[in-house]
Amino acid sequence: MRTLIILAHPDINNSTINRRWKQELEKYPEEFIIHELYNEYPDWNIEVEKEQQLLESSEHIIIQFPVYWYSYPPLLKKWMDDVFAYGWAYGKNGNKLVGKKFGLAMSIGDKEENYAPSGSVGFSVDEIIIPFKATTAHIGAIALSYFSLFRASFQISGEEVEQSAKDYIRYILRTKSEERLKVKE
Repeated sequence: MRTLIILAHPDINNSTINRRWKQELEKYPEEFIIHELYNEYPDWNIEVEKEQQLLESSEHIIIQFPVYWYSYPPLLKKWMDDVFAYGWAYGKNGNKLVGKKFGLAMSIGDKEENYAPSGSVGFSVDEIIIPFKATTAHIGAIALSYFSLFRASFQISGEEVEQSAKDYIRYILRTKSEERLKVKE
């Protein structure tokens, strides 16, 4: 079964990292379904049933996005709010995502050392993605480890971007068999 990639970048054509990751994914159409939210819903009118059916037909889902102000891009947040509905994703009879594997692939603008208690951000990436972890726990899904590339807002070498694209594919294939999010202690 192919992996569903929910790609949420508001300006993919002007992206260096997410665009390159998308190009690498496109080399393997037998492995990946790329679903671009900003292309699909430029008017932000999300077809909830269509999205729910897409998720129901997938067991392995990767959400790819640039970190915006230590969170998701706004359309991705709206997508989750609309699609992960009561009675479908949670609550009475809300079990459609139970056991599905969800991972994150994030481009992060700042330097990795700033995502530490002593860094300028003051929080780790694991702390920044707590809403994702809480959501997957609440809906009974499996939160996988995440993939990230730091320094997206800095001059990053072409070699680093190329290597990250190859590492991203390896991450996705590895997480197909991953069971639970490994929490750093």
